Amino acid sequence: MTGSKAGTVDGYAARRTWSGRLAGLRRLDMPLLLSVLALSAVGALLVRSATFQLLTERGEDPEGFLKRHILNLIIGFVLGGIVTLLDYRLLRAYVPILYGVACVGLLAVLTPLGETINGSHSWIVLGGGFQVQPSEFAKVGLVVLLAMILGEPRDGEIGPGRRDVLLALVLAGVPGVLIMLQPDLGTTLVFIAVVLGMLAISGAQKRWLVGLVGGGAAAAFAVWFFGLLKDYQIDRFIAFLHPEADPRGAGYNAQQARIAIGSGGAFGKGLFHGEQTGGHFVPEQQTDFIFTVAGEELGFVGAAVIVALLGVVLWRGLRIATQAADLFGTLVATGVVCWLGFQAFENVGMTIGIMPITGLPLPFVSYGGSATFANMIAFGLLQAVHVRRRPFD
Repeated sequence: MTGSKAGTVDGYAARRTWSGRLAGLRRLDMPLLLSVLALSAVGALLVRSATFQLLTERGEDPEGFLKRHILNLIIGFVLGGIVTLLDYRLLRAYVPILYGVACVGLLAVLTPLGETINGSHSWIVLGGGFQVQPSEFAKVGLVVLLAMILGEPRDGEIGPGRRDVLLALVLAGVPGVLIMLQPDLGTTLVFIAVVLGMLAISGAQKRWLVGLVGGGAAAAFAVWFFGLLKDYQIDRFIAFLHPEADPRGAGYNAQQARIAIGSGGAFGKGLFHGEQTGGHFVPEQQTDFIFTVAGEELGFVGAAVIVALLGVVLWRGLRIATQAADLFGTLVATGVVCWLGFQAFENVGMTIGIMPITGLPLPFVSYGGSATFANMIAFGLLQAVHVRRRPFD
């Protein structure tokens, strides 16, 4: 009899455990989850298409990039799941550690440990084909740092005061300068977008935003006037303004990207059948220029679906920000939306000629390790804020 009761109690406890887990899954933002899953699946197909022919010609495993990408996605989703399970409000206690680790990683890049890839000294090579890009994880550190500083107004203040804003700008400027020294203009622009967006939502006085925009414009002019940009960065801006001026040199990437996208027409040439993609006319098609693969092989309709899925991610992120339980959660979600939104706009924009070319991958679509992990952590932060939103919304 006792054994029967014990078995009944154990069975009841097990059912409660599983029901609790299922209830936790129901609290997830399903449109956000499904959109990220769809983008990841499409991205895997595009990575395979962009690399299959090239690896075959080299005599390597034609599915090599695809296998590594799938492994990165699995690790990324695990990281995102872990972050989702954490109470994001407890991150406040660990923000100094996250910020310190991010700065140490950026400093390590500038030592002999760092490696230059595609003109940017942004990588640490671990061996065995593994590389780490600390600037990707610095984006996560920046978001939680600014949320902590700006999300806790002092007594009697509606928004962050002058000391809070100055502290946020100084601390954000440290990794920003380290990233500029690599130099990595694309990630620097992401940092600027995140800082401006989070300041605007935090309730900071408008004069700070006006001053930052004006100061940024003046700094950009000074950088250009005194010749502080690298030659390849200047070439990219010239190619953006006049791509036809040097079609075989600085303007080559921009020209070929638009040719590839334009050749796809409305419905594309079919997955794995892109002539521009198969001929390797566009460089780095599995990473920075993966949208050209979508444009050529899936056409306008397929590319529009990718943009729409990215739009759903940003829409759900904004909704999560409005429903967050506290200002800290609102700012975390806002920072993630600014990060992913600007990066997606820049990546798509540079392939169709409305933005200058920078080394920014397309979130959840492009091949990559560090970028994939950072994007999935950002996805986990959004889910963590959503799961612990205000209970009566």
